[in-house]
Amino acid sequence: MATLRLPVKDGPLALYTMGEPRDFGPVPDQPLCRVAMAAPHMVSNPLAHTNPWTEPVVAWDETLKYRRYLWGLGLGVAEAMDTSHRGSGLDWPTALKLIELSIAESKDFPGAVLFSGAGTDHLDPADARNLNDVIAAYDHQCSAIEKLGGRVILMASRALARVAQSPDDYATVYEKVLSRVRNPVIIHWLGEMFDSQLAGYWGSRDSQAAMENCLGVIAANADKVEGVKISLLDKDLEIRMRRVLPKSIKMYTGDDFNYPELIEGDAKGFSHALLGIFDPIAPAVTAALSALTSGDRTAYREIMAPTIPLARHIFRAPTQYFKTGVVFMAYLNGHQPHFIMMGGQQSAHSLPYLADVFRLADQAGLIADPDRAVNRMKTVLRLYGIEG
Repeated sequence: MATLRLPVKDGPLALYTMGEPRDFGPVPDQPLCRVAMAAPHMVSNPLAHTNPWTEPVVAWDETLKYRRYLWGLGLGVAEAMDTSHRGSGLDWPTALKLIELSIAESKDFPGAVLFSGAGTDHLDPADARNLNDVIAAYDHQCSAIEKLGGRVILMASRALARVAQSPDDYATVYEKVLSRVRNPVIIHWLGEMFDSQLAGYWGSRDSQAAMENCLGVIAANADKVEGVKISLLDKDLEIRMRRVLPKSIKMYTGDDFNYPELIEGDAKGFSHALLGIFDPIAPAVTAALSALTSGDRTAYREIMAPTIPLARHIFRAPTQYFKTGVVFMAYLNGHQPHFIMMGGQQSAHSLPYLADVFRLADQAGLIADPDRAVNRMKTVLRLYGIEG
């Protein structure tokens, strides 16, 4: 098998020998037992004559090709979320174009699941004067998505976190916004480990109190809520919350550390999934969920287990830079020809971090073509002055 020298933590380079790629089998021809959506990354255009830190340009063909790849595996797409640099480089006009193009692409996949993020990110939080400004911003984005025929994920709002003075303020905003959407939405509760400006969301820094406030909003507007996604990396809170949700409301795990057990569930319920980690581990997800759908929990666990160390490494602190690992995986596996990211975030983690992504992906059987991946890893190593 292919070999190369890789950096190890606090030590010299060490020889690494690639394993065999895993055959995850055919795409199942039956519906999966869980709704499973990947929040996919986007691809930058490195040839654009702009400042890549302040004026990023999307490589549309490669970006949309990856959405088609996910649908082809039987997974859904959660478009224009934080994996696509929402709130960290992807502005609202470009996000809306991405949503429009993805909706058009989805029509080639009968039954394709596609939801898209609506937030308030075109409103600078510093310019938000009151709750009405936040409501108007939400309305603007929700309306734009629904006019395209899209379904909405109602993203957490930095502007609301800034101006809200109490849980009642959150209830007021969500009630107004939800009353105007055409179709039920997925509410996204994003934790401060992903975005420090969202600390104290739902009106409390205590997670249990915040959960109860969120549940109150959901219960009061249940006919306009399809599900709720919580991205808090707290499996116990997610389990407590899903056990008291109204029966009509789906729980979507956003826990990139503990997703296998949350999706599998227990005697009292389970979580569906809307995850950034599903972008780089998509083939394993399809195979595992196919096994779970067939009732083979042992196979489900066996497929998922090797992905957990990779996920916990990619999403380690500082968690907001997880996109570096996600895009690096897409580069290694030949889904895009380069490793250039919005805002120069290819440099957001160290070379040893990238080397560990490489090793852990290989150990999970997720490197599709070892020779190509080794050549690409060597290209990155040379950029850091490592030859051979």
